[in-house]
Amino acid sequence: MILEVKDLSFKYNNNRLIFHDVNFNVDSGEVLSILGPNGSGKSTLLNCIANLYKPLSGEILLNGGPISKMNLRHIAQIIGYVPQIHIPTYAFTVREFTVMGRTPYIGAFKTPSRTDYKIADRALEQLGISHLKNKAYTEISGGERQLVLIARVITQQPKIILLDEPTAHLDYGNQHRTVQLIRQLSDEGYALIMTTHNPEHAIMLNGKVAILNKKGVLGIGQSVDAINSDTLSNLYGLSIKTIYVEEAKRMVSVVC
Repeated sequence: MILEVKDLSFKYNNNRLIFHDVNFNVDSGEVLSILGPNGSGKSTLLNCIANLYKPLSGEILLNGGPISKMNLRHIAQIIGYVPQIHIPTYAFTVREFTVMGRTPYIGAFKTPSRTDYKIADRALEQLGISHLKNKAYTEISGGERQLVLIARVITQQPKIILLDEPTAHLDYGNQHRTVQLIRQLSDEGYALIMTTHNPEHAIMLNGKVAILNKKGVLGIGQSVDAINSDTLSNLYGLSIKTIYVEEAKRMVSVVC
């Protein structure tokens, strides 16, 4: 198992527990979508898995070993992280910013090789944004930046990709393309964990689904079982129905 989360709990300083006793695992080629209302701790959970936050208790295992005992370079070769928001500071070109994904493999005081740039160029092409490569990262739109962040993590070539609401700043067409890309990456053997506010995306991915409620309790199951009218209605405080649409060949969620 490439990733195991065991009895994980977290809180900020002396505040209430954000989540507690969280358990799940993800293997190569699997997708886990995490659903939950604002403030439930979805992003915080990703930050713990990415080794950015230290949990209150429990442990995270990568390939059977505790992440707490691994050095940062080794972790970066296993886990790639696409944050929800990234504020650019320097006017690197998109190509320069993307090739930074190779940092875990480049020695100190060395520069990216021709091979590193080829890997970055392939990632930009895969996302259909090669036309942006010579533009300043600071001058492209928020939606374009999100796609570049995904290209950078693909360039990193990790085993696990964490995506914090990867479609939040994308238009409808690019939301759909990003979901399809996530499915493609799982087919290529990546393990993916994605937070989302959109149950439709979790349904389309047809993988594992984790439901994190405001009490900090996480439940997990396959999307066909975990996403239903009662679960969504309780989670979001609305009357929501899940119905099968023949034209789409899948379930959809509808607010009634």
